[in-house]
Amino acid sequence: MAPKRGRELPRPTRSELEILKALWEDSPATVRQVHERLSRARPTGYTTVLKLMQIMAGKGLVRRDERERAHLYRPALAQSETGGRLVDELIDKAFGGSVGRLVLEALSRQPATAAEREEIRRMLNEHDEAR
Repeated sequence: MAPKRGRELPRPTRSELEILKALWEDSPATVRQVHERLSRARPTGYTTVLKLMQIMAGKGLVRRDERERAHLYRPALAQSETGGRLVDELIDKAFGGSVGRLVLEALSRQPATAAEREEIRRMLNEHDEAR
């Protein structure tokens, strides 16, 4: 699910990320299915979701299958790719390229669970072994 070669996809807005999350959980999906999922959390207009998904298709953030009457949408990138791109941008812009500063800031704001701390330790050990 990679973008077309030579084309960098734009960073999704907050609303676009909500739609992408719905599609990552249940894809492919129609506009109606995405609207229903989003409306569970907060009231959202169907036409608003439709327009956003049309814009996202134009930007290349989602792929639209138009073979059926109800168009089916899929994310253009996997969740890990989109998340990775957003984290890279955050590290560069907010933390001067320092991964350590990002991790320390994140941990100071929201405590990690025991399972998350174990996963962080495992990743650090793997990183150290790879060097």
